[in-house]
Amino acid sequence: MTTLRAVRFAFQPMYSLHTGGVVAYEALARPGRGTAHELLAEARRAGRLTEVDLGLAAAAVRQEAERPSALPLHLNLSARTLASPLESFDELIAELSAAGRRTRDVVLEVGPPFTHLPTGRLLDGMRALTELGFRLALDGLGRGDLPLALLAQSPVDLVKLDRSVLRGLPGDPASTAVVEALLHYTTRTNIRLVATGIETDSQLDAAQSLGVRIAQGNLLAPPAAHRSAPASGAVLPEDRRTPAPPQAPRVGDFLRPATTLPVDATCDDVREVLAAADAPSGVVGVDADNRPQWSVDRTRFLVTITGPYGHALHAKRPAARLADKPHLIEAGASALEFLELVTDADWGRTGDDVVVVDSAGRCLGVVLVTEVVRGVAEAKVEEAVTLSPLTRLPGSEAAARDVERRIASGEQFVAAWLDVDSFKSVNDNAGFAAGDDLIRALGETLTDLSRRLPRMRVSHVGGDDFLIVCDVDEIGTVAAALLDTRWSAEGMPVTVSLATLVCGSGTIPSYRDASRLLAPLKKRAKAVPGSSWVLSRPGSDRVEVLRGIGREVAISRSA
Repeated sequence: MTTLRAVRFAFQPMYSLHTGGVVAYEALARPGRGTAHELLAEARRAGRLTEVDLGLAAAAVRQEAERPSALPLHLNLSARTLASPLESFDELIAELSAAGRRTRDVVLEVGPPFTHLPTGRLLDGMRALTELGFRLALDGLGRGDLPLALLAQSPVDLVKLDRSVLRGLPGDPASTAVVEALLHYTTRTNIRLVATGIETDSQLDAAQSLGVRIAQGNLLAPPAAHRSAPASGAVLPEDRRTPAPPQAPRVGDFLRPATTLPVDATCDDVREVLAAADAPSGVVGVDADNRPQWSVDRTRFLVTITGPYGHALHAKRPAARLADKPHLIEAGASALEFLELVTDADWGRTGDDVVVVDSAGRCLGVVLVTEVVRGVAEAKVEEAVTLSPLTRLPGSEAAARDVERRIASGEQFVAAWLDVDSFKSVNDNAGFAAGDDLIRALGETLTDLSRRLPRMRVSHVGGDDFLIVCDVDEIGTVAAALLDTRWSAEGMPVTVSLATLVCGSGTIPSYRDASRLLAPLKKRAKAVPGSSWVLSRPGSDRVEVLRGIGREVAISRSA
């Protein structure tokens, strides 16, 4: 049998599709010969499955400690191993302690086969491991023989959907229905669903549009011998993320000075700093290059040092013995990314300082989780104030920000203005309530479109006017959804007009100019009978009438 010393590990990141940041790493065994599956099958035949399974997990922790990460580490275990006595896990726990990791930093991914294992024994094993602090995940959902009863009762934080299900996306309705059902289940049970084995753009787009928050696969990043560090290292390209609100604050907005001491400071040194008149909430131990090595929380430290024999036991000893591994984040990270990192790490030290570092890992200061939570909440309240009470869509500021961002980055995009034809007549003949229902229906259609098209932004300017900003290849889908729908108010047929401005890189200087050019296009669209769509470009006098009764191929703007 291949010895465990010959096994090396590759680490594959899991990405948040919301922030684009890495939220965890999975350790994947790479034996000297054969595969990990073959190695475990051989161990099972030899009656050594638990020994080898947990030996691999311990070996992964040892290798990971060569270049440690602050992010959770995922380790794979067979379901059979979970039913083993707790003392079997002693080696793994010892390796974690030696690496400076806590059990809560580790997610044990439980994989098939589950056959012939009593559900009660598996659940007892799971509960015992959660009491030790481990977090659990069920792996291979859709590939293995996982009983639904076990899925419903397991104390897990995550379930990982197998690639065999995702291969059917986006074209297979049955695969889509399975993902939707699992998302409903995980939402109701406060469990996270991870899409694994993402290999194509269409699979990623489909998973994202369905609402999957975490993904893993070779398309995003293949397994590698080491991980990125610090915690906020690698990120997805921006066009791969589910967009966050543009006004979300950054971690740097909450930065406060850090109280630091040399890494070899004693407990007495820390006590003196904490006892000062302007006592800080914590202390960070830094090396000669100002890189954080440990952190001390004021309350926990003082409870320990002032307890029975506390001073005698610790005063002259290194402060590192009473310190924690610092939680790090880069100053450029968004506040939402910060909160998601804390959530995905299942980190309970919400009163502690989080150390903010630059790209070289040097300490810039600290932030408090409570302050970031308050800042995000305030930003959300400010955002909510601007939402339309009818459609729950933001006002024109959202579209303006997106247009300005696209102009600054040199992107091609489409700015569009949607308007209901003769909306006053709708209110006058069908009533204001019917008019409100029509606006709500338009808002729901646009909201659904923005969920399906991750680069699309929608604003409700007021009344019957909506602004849309999207990629050039998205506008056809938007137009079809809006113009192929038969709109009505209390049985009264209603038509809509869509004016679009296709903006190439460098062709328009500002949002103000885009809105100025859209105004006459809107008038031209409303002059076309029926639900209509007109298109033009900055600097051109040509207006193409793409939809409408008796449409013309192209006319001049002055016609």
